[in-house]
Amino acid sequence: MAPLSSIFPFLLAYTAAAQTDYSQYVNPFIGSEGPFEGLAFGGGDIFVGGAVPFGVAKVGIDTYEKNVSFSTINGGYTPKGLVTAVSMMHESGTGGSAKYGIIGQMPLATLDGVNVLDNRTYWQKRVGDDVAEVGYFSTKLESGVGIELSGARHSGIMQYSFPAFSEKHVLVDLSHYLPAEGGGGDSQFFAGGEIKLMADGKTYTGQGSYGGGFSESAPMTTYFCGEFEEAPDQARTFRGRNTDPMGLYRYHNAQGPVPHPTYGNVSESSGPLNDRVGALFTWSNSGNATIRSRVGISMISAEKACQYRNDEISSWNLNDTVNAAVKEWNSDVFSKIRVPTDDSQNRTNLVLLYSSLYFMHLMPSDRTGENPLWESTDSWDDFYTYWDTFRCTVSLYHLIQPRYYASMLRATIDIWKYEGFMPDGRSGQYNGIVQGGSNADNALADAYVKGLEGVNWTEAYQAMLTDAEVTPYNTYSFVDPTNGIKEGRGALYDWIPLGYISSDRSTRPLSRSVEYALNDFSLYQLAKDLAPNDTSKYLRRSAQWQNTWDHNLKHKGFKGFLTPKLANGKFNTTDYNPALCGGCEWMDISYEATPFEYSFTIPHDMQTLIQFMGGEDEFERRLDYIFQPGTSEQDLGANGAAITTIMNIGNEPDFATPYEYHYVNKQYKSVNQTRALANEFFKNANYGVPGNSDAGALNSWLIWQMLGLYPVVTQPVYLINSPWFSDINMTVNGNSTLRIMANNLDNANSYYVQSVKVNGQDWDRNWLEHSDVMVNGGTIEFELGDETKRWEDGDVPPSPGHHVLSRSD
Repeated sequence: MAPLSSIFPFLLAYTAAAQTDYSQYVNPFIGSEGPFEGLAFGGGDIFVGGAVPFGVAKVGIDTYEKNVSFSTINGGYTPKGLVTAVSMMHESGTGGSAKYGIIGQMPLATLDGVNVLDNRTYWQKRVGDDVAEVGYFSTKLESGVGIELSGARHSGIMQYSFPAFSEKHVLVDLSHYLPAEGGGGDSQFFAGGEIKLMADGKTYTGQGSYGGGFSESAPMTTYFCGEFEEAPDQARTFRGRNTDPMGLYRYHNAQGPVPHPTYGNVSESSGPLNDRVGALFTWSNSGNATIRSRVGISMISAEKACQYRNDEISSWNLNDTVNAAVKEWNSDVFSKIRVPTDDSQNRTNLVLLYSSLYFMHLMPSDRTGENPLWESTDSWDDFYTYWDTFRCTVSLYHLIQPRYYASMLRATIDIWKYEGFMPDGRSGQYNGIVQGGSNADNALADAYVKGLEGVNWTEAYQAMLTDAEVTPYNTYSFVDPTNGIKEGRGALYDWIPLGYISSDRSTRPLSRSVEYALNDFSLYQLAKDLAPNDTSKYLRRSAQWQNTWDHNLKHKGFKGFLTPKLANGKFNTTDYNPALCGGCEWMDISYEATPFEYSFTIPHDMQTLIQFMGGEDEFERRLDYIFQPGTSEQDLGANGAAITTIMNIGNEPDFATPYEYHYVNKQYKSVNQTRALANEFFKNANYGVPGNSDAGALNSWLIWQMLGLYPVVTQPVYLINSPWFSDINMTVNGNSTLRIMANNLDNANSYYVQSVKVNGQDWDRNWLEHSDVMVNGGTIEFELGDETKRWEDGDVPPSPGHHVLSRSD
């Protein structure tokens, strides 16, 4: 037994952490705006509202922006958009077409000129400033109605304060959802619903079905159970023609006036033509100016939605729900990384740290107990997407949320067992769509080599084999109809026989060649223990990115680049510029980054990459170049707004690149470049992240930067960088503590590493292994200063996938 003298300081620190309200350092608006003031375009696309960690319900306002050319409403919230509803479900930080914004209410101070089938007749500007805190949001509409709300795991509470002498109505429109304002085949659609008014006059139940959106999903049914604190004086159901102006609908009424609904009494359903349905509640004689509503949602039944509402929000006091949310965020998330909070000059860094933790815990959604498709112990949705999160987000889940993370992975494998493929992206209980490779493979490999418990690794490997060997069917997606992009690896028809992805038969050939290679390395990592006969096969396939490397191609004084290759084996260099990628979209040569950028993304075999780039000096010179302002030749639009370097921290493929100086033992350059990126592009401001936060992917990159570490995905390796706080206590592996200390951090320029100790021992490598400090805890002590010192003289980080293809390969 440890002596009390050694336990007592730990208990004091633990008690202090338990009592600290870290939520005060969260700014829920970071990422709500882009580079154009008042517009969300180019920002984080974040959700703003009431939610708990990984909650199914994310309660917030839905808005519409009239400037469709610069419109982004993916999280529902926009800084100046017109309010169309308060709804129960949202995504956060996502690109592509919007998803959810369903099970909505809208408070109305008048019915004059209102047609409940046309939200253009009642949408509202906001006045004053919105307010957002952890678990709480409020705004005021131009009509004078104040909205306050909070959220629990499957439920929410809304409080509407009406002006004196105004009418008081609440509209419930089942056909409401977040639209794709520019149209397109992946727009959401309403597939029908039903609403019932209960005998007590204040309760309503039913369900709505919604499909489409980024995942191009089939309809998903969401059940609801709503209740008002005070029974209305009048409650009417309504029904009307489904007039949404897109080709998936039976009715298309864009050229004429929107029809008006017919009103009923007790219940209404959409019928065989998916008519729009809802209810209108009116308080005409009430002296109470405040109307309160509680709503529960479920994927199983209305009865279960009622149970969630009653169990999770037992009080009509909105602050009770807010306080419960704050308590959960503090205990389950914020207290996992504890830093000093008594330094007023440190407040900006505190806000960046705890806000980033907040945003990376909004998604995916923990649907455990809510899977209508099959019996399951673990069920998660809104993996949006592994393409974004495999790079560094899942590695952080592994450390600070191992129980949640194991459940996510079990659910991912479950989807393979029952639907045939693991998801890369999944939303609305539907796999889709795959931006690059089958990147659940990378998440599984990363967890496996670090020893995550609670996952059936035999099943995991079988699921990965499906990704590696089975070409998925083609769903003929509107965004890329050339191959299957719903799940799996749609270009295996090239990858397996040719050893690369050809530019004349496949889309995104260069980015997918790089990503498929890492996917196959992931299989190699598991095969070493689980299927030794497979190891040589997948190690060789992990090197197939080399088949698209043209050693003779020159650009801007550098030689050797990823280059498009035809199915006949010849490089196609006609009009080819590795610093351009067309629109960097689905039908282009590479996705969300140029081939110049993807030429750096070989984390499993940096040794070969450095050789291909001409050796260490040329590799370093090329790295230096991509950070120089004005070098970018590609306009990346919203995902690269205000960035003029080739290096684009707003897109995930570049996340690890600024750390690659470690591989030539010049760690100080990694510190310099990553610090510069973080300081320039991450701020405590509405425009606080350089592009979509992508389910917290950008936020998790910043957290690793602040910890002074960075994970090498699919390997049990962390690159040592430079911490932002003098003392960090981080809960790892469930109940162990990693303490990171930084001496001499008080000087603003003293962030270059002079020396490092790990568990009290002098350290000569710029990296460490998972087992060093992440299993049983440990210490990392930095001596910092303002000298750009090459302090490390040990081995460079490993390249466990090192394999140079020969002619026989």
